[in-house]
Amino acid sequence: MNLQVINRELCVNSLNIEAVASSSLLLIGDANIIQLASTFDTPAESLIIGPFVPLTPKG
Repeated sequence: MNLQVINRELCVNSLNIEAVASSSLLLIGDANIIQLASTFDTPAESLIIGPFVPLTPKG
């Protein structure tokens, strides 16, 4: 995948992180190279996912 980024002015006054996914990247600022890797050593048939709980916005 090729991604072209044009840097412009960025101002971050505050940042509030509520949750983090199992694979995530948060980047504020510049980076020359980003390299991510992940391994999963459990057999796929032993992984049970569900039931999913719908996410609702805080009100």
